Amino acid sequence: MRTKTLAGPLVAALLLTACSSEEPAPAAGAKGTVDIDIHGWLGYEAQAAVLSYLLEHELGYKVRTRKMKEEDSWKDFQSGKVDVIVENWGHNDLKKEYIEDRKVALSAGLTGNKGVIGWYVPEWMVRKYPDITDWRRLNKYASLFRTAKSGNAGQVLDGDPSFVTNDEALIRNLDLDYKVVYSGSEDALIKAAESATKNRTPLLMYFYEPQWLFTKLKLVKINLPPYAIGCDDDAATVACDYPPYLLDKIVSRSFAQNGGKAYELVRNFTWTNDNQNAVASDMVNKRMTAEQAAKRWVDENKIVWKDWIPR
Repeated sequence: MRTKTLAGPLVAALLLTACSSEEPAPAAGAKGTVDIDIHGWLGYEAQAAVLSYLLEHELGYKVRTRKMKEEDSWKDFQSGKVDVIVENWGHNDLKKEYIEDRKVALSAGLTGNKGVIGWYVPEWMVRKYPDITDWRRLNKYASLFRTAKSGNAGQVLDGDPSFVTNDEALIRNLDLDYKVVYSGSEDALIKAAESATKNRTPLLMYFYEPQWLFTKLKLVKINLPPYAIGCDDDAATVACDYPPYLLDKIVSRSFAQNGGKAYELVRNFTWTNDNQNAVASDMVNKRMTAEQAAKRWVDENKIVWKDWIPR
Protein backbone atom coordinates (compact mmCIF):
# COMPACT_ATOMS: atom_id res chain seq x y z
CA MET A 1 0.00 0.00 0.00
CA ARG A 2 0.65 3.15 0.05
CA THR A 3 5.92 6.74 -3.69
CA LYS A 4 7.58 9.09 -5.43
CA THR A 5 7.29 11.15 -8.62
CA LEU A 6 4.19 11.56 -10.76
CA ALA A 7 6.07 10.53 -13.90
CA GLY A 8 4.54 7.04 -13.84
CA PRO A 9 0.92 8.21 -13.72
CA LEU A 10 1.53 10.89 -16.35
CA VAL A 11 3.05 8.39 -18.76
CA ALA A 12 0.22 5.97 -18.07
CA ALA A 13 -2.38 8.67 -18.68
CA LEU A 14 -0.89 9.40 -22.11
CA LEU A 15 -0.90 5.72 -22.99
CA LEU A 16 -4.45 5.41 -21.71
CA THR A 17 -5.66 8.24 -23.96
CA ALA A 18 -4.24 6.46 -26.97
CA CYS A 19 -5.91 3.17 -26.05
CA SER A 20 -9.28 4.66 -25.17
CA SER A 21 -9.62 6.26 -28.61
CA GLU A 22 -9.99 2.81 -30.17
CA GLU A 23 -13.33 1.04 -30.36
CA PRO A 24 -13.31 -1.58 -27.53
CA ALA A 25 -13.77 -5.20 -28.51
CA PRO A 26 -16.68 -7.11 -26.96
CA ALA A 27 -15.99 -8.44 -23.47
CA ALA A 28 -16.21 -12.16 -22.79
CA GLY A 29 -19.61 -13.60 -21.88
CA ALA A 30 -23.03 -11.97 -22.09
CA LYS A 31 -21.86 -8.80 -20.40
CA GLY A 32 -18.41 -9.93 -19.41
CA THR A 33 -16.66 -10.69 -16.14
CA VAL A 34 -14.50 -8.18 -14.31
CA ASP A 35 -11.78 -9.45 -11.97
CA ILE A 36 -11.03 -7.03 -9.13
CA ASP A 37 -8.35 -7.74 -6.53
CA ILE A 38 -8.93 -6.75 -2.89
CA HIS A 39 -5.98 -5.36 -0.94
CA GLY A 40 -5.51 -5.33 2.80
CA TRP A 41 -7.21 -2.17 4.05
CA LEU A 42 -10.88 -1.42 4.54
CA GLY A 43 -11.01 1.76 2.46
CA TYR A 44 -9.87 -0.24 -0.54
CA GLU A 45 -12.56 -2.85 0.10
CA ALA A 46 -15.19 -0.09 0.39
CA GLN A 47 -14.17 1.39 -2.96
CA ALA A 48 -14.11 -2.02 -4.63
CA ALA A 49 -17.58 -2.74 -3.24
CA VAL A 50 -19.10 0.40 -4.77
CA LEU A 51 -17.47 -0.23 -8.14
CA SER A 52 -18.60 -3.86 -8.06
CA TYR A 53 -22.16 -2.90 -7.15
CA LEU A 54 -22.39 -0.44 -10.04
CA LEU A 55 -20.79 -2.85 -12.50
CA GLU A 56 -23.32 -5.53 -11.57
CA HIS A 57 -26.51 -3.54 -10.97
CA GLU A 58 -26.12 -0.68 -13.44
CA LEU A 59 -24.19 -2.34 -16.27
CA GLY A 60 -24.98 -6.05 -15.86
CA TYR A 61 -21.44 -7.38 -15.51
CA LYS A 62 -20.33 -10.21 -13.24
CA VAL A 63 -17.59 -9.28 -10.77
CA ARG A 64 -15.11 -11.73 -9.28
CA THR A 65 -12.90 -10.67 -6.37
CA ARG A 66 -9.94 -12.21 -4.59
CA LYS A 67 -7.80 -11.05 -1.69
CA MET A 68 -4.19 -10.43 -2.71
CA LYS A 69 -1.08 -8.61 -1.59
CA GLU A 70 -0.38 -5.54 -3.69
CA GLU A 71 2.78 -6.72 -5.44
CA ASP A 72 1.18 -10.09 -6.26
CA SER A 73 -1.71 -8.37 -8.04
CA TRP A 74 0.67 -6.53 -10.38
CA LYS A 75 2.33 -9.82 -11.33
CA ASP A 76 -1.01 -11.13 -12.59
CA PHE A 77 -1.82 -8.34 -15.03
CA GLN A 78 -0.07 -10.19 -17.84
CA SER A 79 -1.76 -13.53 -17.12
CA GLY A 80 -5.22 -11.96 -17.13
CA LYS A 81 -6.03 -13.05 -13.58
CA VAL A 82 -6.72 -9.45 -12.55
CA ASP A 83 -8.36 -6.61 -14.45
CA VAL A 84 -8.48 -3.84 -11.84
CA ILE A 85 -6.61 -2.53 -8.80
CA VAL A 86 -9.05 0.07 -7.50
CA GLU A 87 -6.71 2.07 -5.22
CA ASN A 88 -2.97 2.31 -5.81
CA TRP A 89 -0.65 4.21 -3.45
CA GLY A 90 2.36 5.26 -5.51
CA HIS A 91 4.41 2.13 -6.24
CA ASN A 92 6.47 3.84 -8.93
CA ASP A 93 8.78 0.83 -9.04
CA LEU A 94 5.86 -1.41 -10.02
CA LYS A 95 4.57 1.19 -12.48
CA LYS A 96 7.92 1.27 -14.20
CA GLU A 97 8.09 -2.51 -14.44
CA TYR A 98 4.52 -3.29 -15.49
CA ILE A 99 3.36 -0.08 -17.22
CA GLU A 100 6.50 1.32 -18.84
CA ASP A 101 8.67 -1.76 -19.37
CA ARG A 102 6.37 -4.78 -19.75
CA LYS A 103 3.44 -2.66 -21.03
CA VAL A 104 0.80 -4.97 -19.51
CA ALA A 105 -0.92 -2.38 -17.31
CA LEU A 106 -2.14 1.23 -17.41
CA SER A 107 -3.26 3.91 -14.99
CA ALA A 108 -7.01 4.46 -15.36
CA GLY A 109 -6.93 7.88 -13.73
CA LEU A 110 -7.15 9.27 -10.21
CA THR A 111 -9.65 7.98 -7.65
CA GLY A 112 -10.21 11.47 -6.24
CA ASN A 113 -8.95 10.40 -2.81
CA LYS A 114 -6.12 12.34 -1.18
CA GLY A 115 -3.76 9.90 0.50
CA VAL A 116 -1.76 10.76 3.62
CA ILE A 117 0.74 8.50 5.39
CA GLY A 118 2.52 9.42 8.59
CA TRP A 119 3.06 8.83 12.29
CA TYR A 120 0.17 9.44 14.68
CA VAL A 121 -0.49 9.57 18.43
CA PRO A 122 -3.83 9.65 20.31
CA GLU A 123 -5.14 13.15 20.93
CA TRP A 124 -4.90 12.79 24.71
CA MET A 125 -1.10 12.50 24.41
CA VAL A 126 -0.87 15.87 22.64
CA ARG A 127 -2.91 17.49 25.39
CA LYS A 128 -0.61 16.02 28.04
CA TYR A 129 2.65 16.48 26.11
CA PRO A 130 2.09 19.49 23.79
CA ASP A 131 5.49 19.28 22.07
CA ILE A 132 5.27 15.57 21.25
CA THR A 133 4.20 16.28 17.68
CA ASP A 134 7.65 17.76 16.93
CA TRP A 135 9.89 14.93 15.72
CA ARG A 136 12.87 16.62 17.39
CA ARG A 137 11.23 15.97 20.76
CA LEU A 138 10.42 12.32 20.17
CA ASN A 139 13.58 10.98 21.82
CA LYS A 140 12.56 12.78 25.02
CA TYR A 141 9.43 10.62 25.10
CA ALA A 142 10.90 7.34 23.83
CA SER A 143 10.57 5.64 27.21
CA LEU A 144 6.78 6.16 27.11
CA PHE A 145 6.55 3.97 24.03
CA ARG A 146 8.72 1.04 25.14
CA THR A 147 7.14 -2.39 24.79
CA ALA A 148 8.28 -5.98 25.21
CA LYS A 149 8.83 -6.13 21.44
CA SER A 150 10.81 -2.90 21.18
CA GLY A 151 13.08 -3.50 24.19
CA ASN A 152 14.92 -0.39 25.38
CA ALA A 153 13.77 1.62 22.36
CA GLY A 154 10.42 3.26 21.86
CA GLN A 155 7.99 1.42 19.61
CA VAL A 156 6.66 2.70 16.28
CA LEU A 157 3.78 0.37 15.46
CA ASP A 158 3.48 -0.35 11.75
CA GLY A 159 0.89 -2.43 9.88
CA ASP A 160 1.49 -5.09 7.25
CA PRO A 161 5.16 -5.17 6.14
CA SER A 162 3.95 -4.99 2.52
CA PHE A 163 2.43 -1.52 3.06
CA VAL A 164 4.46 1.41 1.70
CA THR A 165 6.67 2.43 4.61
CA ASN A 166 9.94 4.33 5.13
CA ASP A 167 9.80 4.00 8.91
CA GLU A 168 12.93 1.95 9.53
CA ALA A 169 14.99 4.35 7.41
CA LEU A 170 13.39 7.38 9.09
CA ILE A 171 14.30 6.10 12.55
CA ARG A 172 17.87 5.39 11.48
CA ASN A 173 18.46 8.60 9.52
CA LEU A 174 16.84 10.90 12.10
CA ASP A 175 18.75 9.23 14.96
CA LEU A 176 15.58 8.37 16.81
CA ASP A 177 15.64 5.99 19.78
CA TYR A 178 12.83 3.86 18.36
CA LYS A 179 12.21 0.50 16.73
CA VAL A 180 9.58 -0.47 14.15
CA VAL A 181 7.30 -3.29 15.26
CA TYR A 182 4.92 -4.74 12.65
CA SER A 183 1.41 -5.44 13.88
CA GLY A 184 0.62 -7.37 10.70
CA SER A 185 -2.58 -5.71 9.53
CA GLU A 186 -4.75 -2.62 9.34
CA ASP A 187 -7.15 -4.20 11.80
CA ALA A 188 -4.38 -4.56 14.39
CA LEU A 189 -3.47 -0.88 13.99
CA ILE A 190 -7.09 0.14 14.48
CA LYS A 191 -7.47 -1.99 17.60
CA ALA A 192 -4.27 -0.50 19.01
CA ALA A 193 -5.54 3.05 18.39
CA GLU A 194 -8.91 2.30 19.97
CA SER A 195 -7.27 0.73 23.03
CA ALA A 196 -4.75 3.58 23.42
CA THR A 197 -7.56 6.13 23.26
CA LYS A 198 -9.88 4.29 25.65
CA ASN A 199 -7.24 3.29 28.19
CA ARG A 200 -4.96 6.32 27.77
CA THR A 201 -1.93 4.17 27.00
CA PRO A 202 0.92 5.65 24.92
CA LEU A 203 0.97 4.75 21.24
CA LEU A 204 3.05 5.97 18.30
CA MET A 205 1.83 4.40 15.09
CA TYR A 206 2.09 4.42 11.32
CA PHE A 207 -1.31 5.29 9.88
CA TYR A 208 -3.00 6.88 6.91
CA GLU A 209 -5.97 8.70 5.46
CA PRO A 210 -8.58 8.18 4.05
CA GLN A 211 -9.56 5.94 6.94
CA TRP A 212 -12.97 5.48 8.60
CA LEU A 213 -11.42 5.45 12.10
CA PHE A 214 -11.06 9.25 11.97
CA THR A 215 -14.87 9.43 12.06
CA LYS A 216 -14.79 7.68 15.44
CA LEU A 217 -11.74 8.96 17.33
CA LYS A 218 -9.04 11.62 17.06
CA LEU A 219 -5.43 10.95 16.20
CA VAL A 220 -2.82 13.66 15.71
CA LYS A 221 -0.07 13.51 13.09
CA ILE A 222 3.58 13.91 14.06
CA ASN A 223 5.42 16.69 12.20
CA LEU A 224 8.31 14.87 10.55
CA PRO A 225 10.83 16.86 8.45
CA PRO A 226 8.82 18.35 5.57
CA TYR A 227 8.58 16.42 2.33
CA ALA A 228 10.34 17.88 -0.71
CA ILE A 229 10.39 16.38 -4.19
CA GLY A 230 13.21 13.86 -4.40
CA CYS A 231 13.84 13.55 -0.67
CA ASP A 232 12.62 9.94 -0.72
CA ASP A 233 14.25 8.87 -4.00
CA ASP A 234 16.81 6.74 -2.16
CA ALA A 235 14.99 4.43 0.24
CA ALA A 236 18.11 3.99 2.36
CA THR A 237 18.61 7.70 3.04
CA VAL A 238 15.02 8.91 3.55
CA ALA A 239 14.86 11.56 6.28
CA CYS A 240 11.63 13.36 5.38
CA ASP A 241 7.90 12.94 5.78
CA TYR A 242 5.82 10.92 3.33
CA PRO A 243 4.64 12.72 0.18
CA PRO A 244 1.00 13.56 -0.46
CA TYR A 245 -0.49 10.77 -2.55
CA LEU A 246 -2.85 11.21 -5.48
CA LEU A 247 -4.29 7.72 -5.55
CA ASP A 248 -5.04 6.11 -8.89
CA LYS A 249 -6.67 3.05 -10.42
CA ILE A 250 -4.55 0.49 -12.28
CA VAL A 251 -5.96 -1.81 -14.97
CA SER A 252 -4.54 -4.43 -17.27
CA ARG A 253 -3.87 -3.23 -20.80
CA SER A 254 -6.19 -5.93 -22.17
CA PHE A 255 -9.03 -4.68 -19.94
CA ALA A 256 -8.45 -1.11 -21.12
CA GLN A 257 -8.66 -2.28 -24.73
CA ASN A 258 -11.44 -4.88 -24.43
CA GLY A 259 -13.36 -4.07 -21.26
CA GLY A 260 -16.00 -1.94 -22.95
CA LYS A 261 -18.34 -0.08 -20.61
CA ALA A 262 -16.86 -1.81 -17.57
CA TYR A 263 -13.54 -0.15 -18.29
CA GLU A 264 -15.26 3.18 -18.95
CA LEU A 265 -16.94 3.03 -15.54
CA VAL A 266 -13.64 2.29 -13.79
CA ARG A 267 -11.98 5.14 -15.68
CA ASN A 268 -14.82 7.56 -14.83
CA PHE A 269 -14.93 6.70 -11.12
CA THR A 270 -13.84 9.55 -8.85
CA TRP A 271 -14.95 10.35 -5.29
CA THR A 272 -13.65 11.80 -2.01
CA ASN A 273 -12.10 10.67 1.26
CA ASP A 274 -15.45 11.37 2.96
CA ASN A 275 -17.30 9.17 0.46
CA GLN A 276 -14.93 6.28 1.08
CA ASN A 277 -14.99 6.74 4.85
CA ALA A 278 -18.81 6.66 4.86
CA VAL A 279 -18.91 3.24 3.18
CA ALA A 280 -16.08 1.84 5.30
CA SER A 281 -17.66 3.17 8.50
CA ASP A 282 -20.95 1.42 7.69
CA MET A 283 -19.06 -1.84 7.21
CA VAL A 284 -17.49 -1.56 10.65
CA ASN A 285 -19.82 0.45 12.87
CA LYS A 286 -23.14 -0.72 11.41
CA ARG A 287 -21.84 -4.24 10.76
CA MET A 288 -22.97 -4.13 7.13
CA THR A 289 -21.52 -6.40 4.50
CA ALA A 290 -19.48 -4.68 1.82
CA GLU A 291 -22.38 -5.08 -0.63
CA GLN A 292 -24.92 -3.69 1.85
CA ALA A 293 -22.76 -0.65 2.58
CA ALA A 294 -22.17 -0.11 -1.14
CA LYS A 295 -25.91 -0.33 -1.87
CA ARG A 296 -26.68 2.21 0.84
CA TRP A 297 -24.11 4.64 -0.53
CA VAL A 298 -25.29 4.14 -4.12
CA ASP A 299 -28.93 4.66 -3.09
CA GLU A 300 -28.08 7.91 -1.29
CA ASN A 301 -25.53 9.38 -3.73
CA LYS A 302 -26.87 9.10 -7.27
CA ILE A 303 -25.85 12.70 -7.89
CA VAL A 304 -22.21 11.61 -7.35
CA TRP A 305 -22.10 8.44 -9.45
CA LYS A 306 -24.64 9.02 -12.24
CA ASP A 307 -22.03 10.65 -14.48
CA TRP A 308 -19.71 7.66 -14.08
CA ILE A 309 -22.11 5.40 -15.97
CA PRO A 310 -21.21 5.10 -19.68
CA ARG A 311 -23.97 5.97 -22.16
